[in-house]
Order: sequence, then structure tokens, then C-alpha cells
Amino acid sequence: MGRRSSKIAGRKGAQDAKKAKLYSRIGKEVVSAVKRGGPNVTSNSVLAAVLEKAKELDVPKDIVERNMKRASEKGQEAYIEKVYEVYGYGGVSMVVEVSTDKIHRSVAKIREVIKDYGGKMADSGSVTFKFKRVRVVNIKATNADKDQLLAIALDAGAEDVIDPPTYEDDTEEDRYYKIVGSSENYSSILSKLREEGIDFEPDNGSELLPNTPVEVDDEAMDLNKELMSKLLELDDVDAVYTDQK
Repeated sequence: MGRRSSKIAGRKGAQDAKKAKLYSRIGKEVVSAVKRGGPNVTSNSVLAAVLEKAKELDVPKDIVERNMKRASEKGQEAYIEKVYEVYGYGGVSMVVEVSTDKIHRSVAKIREVIKDYGGKMADSGSVTFKFKRVRVVNIKATNADKDQLLAIALDAGAEDVIDPPTYEDDTEEDRYYKIVGSSENYSSILSKLREEGIDFEPDNGSELLPNTPVEVDDEAMDLNKELMSKLLELDDVDAVYTDQK
């Protein structure tokens, strides 16, 4: 397999993994909502909100239905959401979002990965203040130019359009713009993109963006990427955010 073929396969694998994480996260939210308030959408406002989010994010109906059924199975517990804060290489910070029905299993596996790949657990509150929570739409750089996205963002009331980071080994296919919005204008942003025929990848409900990105050397960058990748391989981990530039 040639270099270009390898990169295409790698991108597809990364996109599939990201989609799988989204479906897993929504599935967990469905289970927890049903466990706490029952399967009736009319009387369970939390479940209604989760189902609406699933629809907005194009989560397949069978994923939702499977987890509705799973919630009623004997022994299935509601999921607990946890946040772990981590120091990486070169002064970089990370936030690891977890939802798990087995908290002791979850923290043990996370600690093991962080230790094995050179990170360090941080005290609660020592990292999260470096980030802000927003709604984000990711658009491949080959699918639209920045002026077009700025016009859409302005029309929809979005906060910003962030340029793709540039890494040495990346091609245009690897680079994504981010339109930054809020819960109030997110649906409007998606509608405008659909009207313009621009393909996009929604977030998984929200994302954390760094207040001040940290620039590191190539070695630290690669080591941080590896640490994040290994954390994301864990089933209980829904997302990993970093302030690495």
C-alpha cells in the first residue's frame, strides 16, 4: 500500500473511530436517561432532550432503539460522568471526559494509560479552567473556503471560525475548519451549512476549546498525540481535549 493509500485508510479509520465515539456517548446518555426517568418521552424531559440531540447529530435510529432496550436489561446500571485532568508533554494540559457504569474499572485503565505513555494525573480544577465549553462544527478544508464559512457563521450568529492547525505530515484532506457556536445557534449553523451543500462533522454535544493554545516542539507534539490516541481507545473515554496548538 502506497503512502497516499495509507493516509486515506488512516483518515477513514480516524473518522470511523470518531463516529463510533459519538454513537457510544449518545447510547450511554439514552441508557442513563431511561434508567433515571423511564422510557416515556412525554414524562421524561431528559430522555426527550437526548433524543433530540441524537436527531440533530444524525445518530442512526437503531443505535437509539438498541440502547432504549438495553436500559431495561437486568443488571444494567446508569452511567456516571467523570472528568479527569492530565498533564502531557511540553506544558500541555488535557481534559479526559468519561461516562462509565463501572467507575473503578474506568479510573484504573485511565491511570494505567497515563502512566505507560508518560502523562501525569493533575489535581481537580488545575486544568479545566484553561478551557471553555462551546458547540463546534468541523468542516474539511477541501469542502469550503474560509470566506464562505465566515459568511455562514456571521449569518447564523456563530462566535468564530478557527483555521485548521498545520502539521508537517498533513495534507488538505487532514485539515478542518471549526465554526464555534453555542447551544442557541447550533441548529442554525447546521441548517446554513446544509443549505450551502457543505459537508460537515458535528460535535458530540459540545467540545472544550483552549483559552490559550500551547506551542510545543515536534517531539512533544507526537508524544501528546500518542497519549491522547491511547486514551481514546478506552471504551469508557468519550473525549480527550488538549490545549496543544
